[in-house]
Amino acid sequence: MDGVSFNVQRGQTVGLLGPNGAGKSTTVGMICGLISADSGAVTLDGEPVGQGYNEAKRKIGLVPQDLALYDDLSAIENLKLFGALYGLKGEALKQRCAAVLELVRLADRANDKPSTFSGGMKRRLNIAAALLHDPQLLILDEPTVGVDPQSRNAIFDTLEALKAQGRSLIYTSHYMEEVERLADHIVIIDHGKVLADESPSALYQRLPAQAALRAELADATAAAPGGLTDAVSRLPGVTSATLQGAVLDVGLADTSHAASVLCWLAEQGHKLAHFATARTNLEDIFLSLTGRSLRD
Repeated sequence: MDGVSFNVQRGQTVGLLGPNGAGKSTTVGMICGLISADSGAVTLDGEPVGQGYNEAKRKIGLVPQDLALYDDLSAIENLKLFGALYGLKGEALKQRCAAVLELVRLADRANDKPSTFSGGMKRRLNIAAALLHDPQLLILDEPTVGVDPQSRNAIFDTLEALKAQGRSLIYTSHYMEEVERLADHIVIIDHGKVLADESPSALYQRLPAQAALRAELADATAAAPGGLTDAVSRLPGVTSATLQGAVLDVGLADTSHAASVLCWLAEQGHKLAHFATARTNLEDIFLSLTGRSLRD
């Protein structure tokens, strides 16, 4: 790692992104106090998160990528076991088990064994186990791997409910659309360095075009390539324009400018065989910063 540093505010969801081998797992390990840093420190509410047991570490919940469940115990027995490790017992443990099962929508399966659960249900039980001690910061490492769409939505609902309660979340994922939906702040790391640490809207502004319009001309021979692209480039909200064959690609500051470009083309007598718009997404930003895909 090379000077990785970022903050997580109370009630904030931070998406932690990076290609394989970028240092995400090492970063998560240091935040949890499982790996010691060569320099610097991790603090939570001003308290250092060090090695061994300490109060700051107790405020952190970790949902690991690998499931941490006992298939021969029921869901409630799994939770009681993990709760006991946190020092919970008696009525307090019973109440927390009931609360987290309700939160992850598994209350009706409390007495069933995880071996009878779908992959998504196991992931939700994994999240429940990490919430037993009522942590302030929840770290989720690829929590939707192998999850069906219904369970994925249930997980999202759970995380949004936790955020509404004022909890802080760090979310790592290979699925850009998940981070775009959940995160209000994004940290991108590669080769152990922080390449971006900002809001999604600020990230999108890093690329000159926030959106794009692709228009296929019905008669490409009717347009002089240079004259058409020069004229389109001067239209309000247009950041770039290129013409290859019959396909006109227009970079836009925002998708709202697409309509005016289409109207202008019609006024100039250009008939379209097809057109489509697209918005710059997190994948585009990630590729521009790292030069490689998140899954590389």
